[in-house]
Parts: sequence; C-alpha cells; structure tokens
Amino acid sequence: FLVNSLDEEVALSLAENAELDAEDIYEVLVGACADGTSVSTLCERSEDAPHENSVLYHLRTKFDLETLEQVGNMLLQKDVLDVLPQQVEVCADLHLRPYYGDEDDTDGLYHSQAKRGTTAFHAYATLYARVKNKRYTLAVRRLEDGDTASSVLAEFLGILDGLDLGVKAVYLDRE
Repeated sequence: FLVNSLDEEVALSLAENAELDAEDIYEVLVGACADGTSVSTLCERSEDAPHENSVLYHLRTKFDLETLEQVGNMLLQKDVLDVLPQQVEVCADLHLRPYYGDEDDTDGLYHSQAKRGTTAFHAYATLYARVKNKRYTLAVRRLEDGDTASSVLAEFLGILDGLDLGVKAVYLDRE
C-alpha cells in the first residue's frame, strides 16, 4: 500500500539499464521505516534487497528533500485524519542520531551540544497526535543548522491549523 502510494506521488526516473527500479527503492525505504532501521542495515541483512550503495546513490541524487518531505507528510496525514477524534493532544519531539563520519562532510547536518561523542547529528522533529496512548504521526521535519525550536514549532502549529483538528494540549520535548 505505502509503496504504491509513494510510486504514485513521487516521480523517480532511473536509466533504462539500471539494475533496480523505483519500486525497489521504495520497498527499501518503507522496510527500513517499518523495521526502525537504516537503509544500509536493511540492505545488508536482506538477501533480496538491492545493494545499499545503489539505493543511497539514488536517494542522494534523485530526490528533492523539500518535495519529499511535503509528500511524505501528506501521505502520513492522508488516512490518519479519518480515525482521529475532533479534539486531540499533540506532541512535538526532537530526534538526534549521532553522526560519526568525516568531520569535513557535515553539510546538511544539525550541530548541537556534545552527546554520545559528537556534536553533529542527523536530526528531525516529529509532530504527532496522541489518542488513548497511541501515536499518530502527522509530520516529520528534517533539521539543519540554523533551525530553531521556535521556528519548527511555528511550522508545526501552521500544519495543525490546516488539518481541521481541535487541539486540547501541546506537549513539547525537553531538548
């Protein structure tokens, strides 16, 4: 279902002689998300997955991150809005994944106070509705240097304003 939705919403053109197709890439993305793991880990562990370098190459060169973020958030909201009550509690969380790679190759990363031996992170913020202790993700936002908590929160509140949901309470991550 999700692979088909991605295929419909995100155009991905590969060369005719490419060893993989768009559906292969989407299956790896969805699988990594479902398993809570990375593209690299999923490709290493799965016998029928394409090579991680092929997938990562296409992810880096074929996708516009802003468009992908917008489409991803639209897909997240598409079906969940039908199951949410009129009034919801919403939460915003910050997620920092340490980056231990080349210190000269940190463009697009988020820098913060030192944690787990680094100051560079792959970072994102999530907005979700909480109903009966279940989370329903409404938006994911990639963070880069220069992003502030207040600007991301303002963006998330703008998203909520457009969703026609009543907000009972807003809970924020302490970070």
